[in-house]
Amino acid sequence: MQPPASLWWSTLDEPVSARASLRAEIDVDVAIVGGGFTGLWSARELLRRDPSLRVAILEREVCGFGASGRNGGWASALYPVSDPVVRRHFGDESADDLRVALEEAVVDLGTALQEDGIDAHYRRGGTFVGARNEAQATRLKKSVQDARLLGVTCEDLSWLDPEEARERVAMSSLLGATFSPHCARIHPARLVRGLSDVVEALGATIYENTPVTRILPATRRQRATLVTPFSQVSAQYVIRATEGYTPTLAGERRTLVPLYSLMIATEPLEESFFAEIGLRHYETFADDRNLIIYGQRTEDNRLAFGGRGAPYHFGSVVEPRFDANDRVFALLESTLHELFPTFDARVTHRWGGALAMPRDLSPFVQVDHESGLCAAGGYTGDGVVLSRVAASALADLITAPDEETSFTRLPFVQHRAKRWEAEPLRWMGISAGLALATLADRTEKRTGRESRAGGMLDRLFDQFPP
Repeated sequence: MQPPASLWWSTLDEPVSARASLRAEIDVDVAIVGGGFTGLWSARELLRRDPSLRVAILEREVCGFGASGRNGGWASALYPVSDPVVRRHFGDESADDLRVALEEAVVDLGTALQEDGIDAHYRRGGTFVGARNEAQATRLKKSVQDARLLGVTCEDLSWLDPEEARERVAMSSLLGATFSPHCARIHPARLVRGLSDVVEALGATIYENTPVTRILPATRRQRATLVTPFSQVSAQYVIRATEGYTPTLAGERRTLVPLYSLMIATEPLEESFFAEIGLRHYETFADDRNLIIYGQRTEDNRLAFGGRGAPYHFGSVVEPRFDANDRVFALLESTLHELFPTFDARVTHRWGGALAMPRDLSPFVQVDHESGLCAAGGYTGDGVVLSRVAASALADLITAPDEETSFTRLPFVQHRAKRWEAEPLRWMGISAGLALATLADRTEKRTGRESRAGGMLDRLFDQFPP
């Protein structure tokens, strides 16, 4: 299968050619399933800690084919579980450690790219979230107030009044905005393809067009094993790094839900447009609606813009035909016109793909030394930076299992989420969540007051359910 027809793949320096597939039985120290950010960063961190390790990566298509090569390009310190929930379940110290780790990881990502010679168009311009009705303004102001009570300074998160906000990003109907410096804009396909080359140079072997059909734990007679249609791989450790494609593996249908996020991109825009609307520092941007949107200004002056709204497909089915949805594409284009009324440009690219959401919204890093089975993921769309942090924790747990590090004591390490409900409850709940988010946004736009539907949405996806 060819890489997706996204802006990111079409603007790579050269066409993507698949590496050889695996056709023989092999034995390695670490076998990784999935050639996206999690799998590739894990290989990099393992080999930087122990260059003698034999590491193999098995990728069903080509490296970066999934969410890692298709996402919105936000390298942010965002975390899918709210700060109050993290504090309630893990304590203030763990929550503070997590926040600092993610903020530092945004900078560290830029340093790593520079060290590895990967030009991923990294620009740390921060992230801007506009308040475009009173309900959004109320929520965003409260988020800043709550952050102050926890010791977060205005250098880390600030409220901008309408005039200050328009200086950064001149959205329509702007009542103010929050701004955080802890986000960088990237070109995700350049990052993931460059990272695959770096990992090979460090000594890992990458097999593409190699689907894994089963992952078997170690027994007294054999090591952990990967099964493919043409071969088997035995390893001391097997890392599952399959994110939105996890439900396609045997026994994993209820582990993670594949949610589809879609994007559009415009033709290159004139400098006069950005002189009018801002984004001079390549800020990533959104507003505070319930149905998430996200955008960036690309290196060649396009707007790349995406959002949720595509339906969940019964049974957690993942198929290429779900990567496109004309209704969602049209909604994204109209939203872009709504945000920037003077926008008048051709949309040149439309694409999408699956991301992964755990039942409790919490990412995870899991290492079982007895079975040899490991896993990381569940980023719910915040995986550009989180995947690197998760990979560092994986590498520490595998290469130094008796030592605690700043990565291994993070609250999502060795976390095991509750499995999703069986169908049709899973489909009913997720579809209801999409409907509630849509209703909440309509109500808040019309009335200016926070919608009860938003509160119902929070309760529907109750984090860390019993």
